[in-house]
Amino acid sequence: MTLRERHLSCLGPHGFFRLAYTEWDGPPGAPTVVCAHGLTRNGRDFDRLAEALSARWRVVCPDMPGRGKSDWLPKPEAYGYPLYLSVAAALFARLDVESVDWIGTSMGGLIGMMLAAQPEAPIRRLVVNDVGPFLPKAALERIGSYVGQDPRFDGIEALEAYLRRVHAPFGPLTDDEWRHLARHSARERPDGGLGLAYDPAIAAAFKGELQDVELWPVWDAVGAPTLVLRGRDSDLLTAETAARMAARARVVEFAGVGHAPALMADDQIAAIRDFLAEAA
Repeated sequence: MTLRERHLSCLGPHGFFRLAYTEWDGPPGAPTVVCAHGLTRNGRDFDRLAEALSARWRVVCPDMPGRGKSDWLPKPEAYGYPLYLSVAAALFARLDVESVDWIGTSMGGLIGMMLAAQPEAPIRRLVVNDVGPFLPKAALERIGSYVGQDPRFDGIEALEAYLRRVHAPFGPLTDDEWRHLARHSARERPDGGLGLAYDPAIAAAFKGELQDVELWPVWDAVGAPTLVLRGRDSDLLTAETAARMAARARVVEFAGVGHAPALMADDQIAAIRDFLAEAA
């Protein structure tokens, strides 16, 4: 199916900004799936998954504000879940559908949980990738150790090497998959080098003393059928949290993967496709 790059004008606390997203058309009248990425990532992470799903679904992958090709915000304090939820609502309106299936990795999974917990939420089915309603302090500190840095790279090879090191827990990706992530993780800097395709100011939430985060009331309010994916070596979605979530959701683990499954492997794609197909 055809991949199209599109954009949407959204209103934030300091004015309008451009939200970029990719759309895979799917068959005529196909149900819509929205894929939301992790903290420092962007919608092109989902290209392989979206291509596979587009045989049966229309797939939309936004770059959240400050990431990918979306605008950076003028004030760091604007980056946060209230804005991300409003962006999702604006995107739903643009897509002109009554309901969507939501696939969210890490931050994107939390956005999906928060949306699905709202009264009359348009989330038909929810896939939460390696995140849950308990976020351990140690995992947040690990993420905080690299998010917000603004390294300079002399070329795409150096940037790819950085991604392979920082995101090694994604699992055993192929060289082509790492290169795909690198190409879409790069931005051109004014000095001619390459930087990472996100605003370093998104790290504002990781400043200061971090603590465990508990969102069990949000999780308890989710009414949509939910699939939880977990990297067996994940430090963000612990085995204990996943076991507690299993009381109300289907949990699938993947060996040899940490935080978070890249959703490029055939078994990961199949788990999502089979779950979404149950609603067809």
